Amino acid sequence: MQLNHSLKQSESFSLTKEPNPEEPEVDKEAEVTITKPSLPASTGEGVGIYIGQRNNSLAFQKSEELQKTLLLHRHERQLIILQDFPDPDALSCAWTYQLIAQQYDIKCEIIYAGTLSHQENIALVKLTGLPAQRWTPQTLKSKDLSCYQGMVLIDNQGTTSQLLSALQQAGIPLVAVIDHHSLQSDLKADFVDVRPYVRATATIFTQYLQTGLLGLDSSIGQHVKCATALMHGLRSDTNRLMQAQEEDFMAAAYLSRFYDAQLLNAILQANRSKRVMDVIERSLKNRIVQNNFSIAGVGYLRYDDRDAIPQAADFLVTEENVHTAVVYGIVHDEDDELEVVIGSLRTTKLTLDPDEFIKEAFGQDSTGRFFGGGRTGAGGFEIPMGFLSGSNENSAYARMKWEVFDAQIKQKLLRLVNPKDNPIQSE
Repeated sequence: MQLNHSLKQSESFSLTKEPNPEEPEVDKEAEVTITKPSLPASTGEGVGIYIGQRNNSLAFQKSEELQKTLLLHRHERQLIILQDFPDPDALSCAWTYQLIAQQYDIKCEIIYAGTLSHQENIALVKLTGLPAQRWTPQTLKSKDLSCYQGMVLIDNQGTTSQLLSALQQAGIPLVAVIDHHSLQSDLKADFVDVRPYVRATATIFTQYLQTGLLGLDSSIGQHVKCATALMHGLRSDTNRLMQAQEEDFMAAAYLSRFYDAQLLNAILQANRSKRVMDVIERSLKNRIVQNNFSIAGVGYLRYDDRDAIPQAADFLVTEENVHTAVVYGIVHDEDDELEVVIGSLRTTKLTLDPDEFIKEAFGQDSTGRFFGGGRTGAGGFEIPMGFLSGSNENSAYARMKWEVFDAQIKQKLLRLVNPKDNPIQSE
């Protein structure tokens, strides 16, 4: 949110619903102090929002649109769909949406299909009581989906969730998409707020809070924990605020009034498991460095250790004379006998767009779905192995399969890194 430096911080604005004689009262006015001047109310059809400088602020416009959408979906039951392996940004924003929606008698369940394997994500959920649930594709088969009137995508656009297609087939309409990644497809939802230039979805949701969609109260424990989760999500997606822009700092300043610093420190102090350390060691041993790119394949990983891959990329990008690191491996789910190539990219090079790089390197499948994408400074990709999944009991076959995938991924990456070189080196 772009603010005028000359504005006084003591000024305030509020987001409120004008009473409609034909509708029951939903919620009361929520007021929050931020650096915006108060302007007269602007009234729409049955609902109005008191905001400042609305003609210059997308954040205010989107807050108004979201409020109208929530009013239209009062008394519903919704599913909040996260990416298969949700990060702090996704988890915290989903919780914030749930709390905002409660004011409109909308009951939300936060679900994801993968697992929480990053130690900080596990600590975040356990220490704050964040209400996220794991629903596998098999879980869906035993669920009565007819009780849900809508679904919401937060910090993703459905391309990184195994659940979306089944929920679409069940006829559950898409109510909202709120994300900060580059646009992946033509999204048809009642409300869409996709801002690729924003560093974290947590910044977008904090702006919703600032406009009064939810009045945080530091005396309410759940609000304090949610603000702490948002601060963690914002910090995580801006590389400890080192890649933060003005609006991210403004969001952090607002959250600083409500979050629990001691709780956040406890989340950040969570220890890495031995398996994560083993994957980092493997990435260091297997890496090749060309043109300031560090590329490492780490072989097979258990499904529960998937988050070791981005942590290894975070580590490799800190090496001297390296501006971009890509780490990948074959992640296998023993229960479902499924395998997928998963990779993470981290970069400190300002002129490298992770979203464009990954999409150009790996392309898209037969349906037009890209195998990966990204945001500022980071990206990821997932490539299903299909018919070649499983059957790894024979160690020689498993090794041969890994060597083929390893060579193919390196070839696709190095075609962009070293277009004149042959990445497949013969013995």
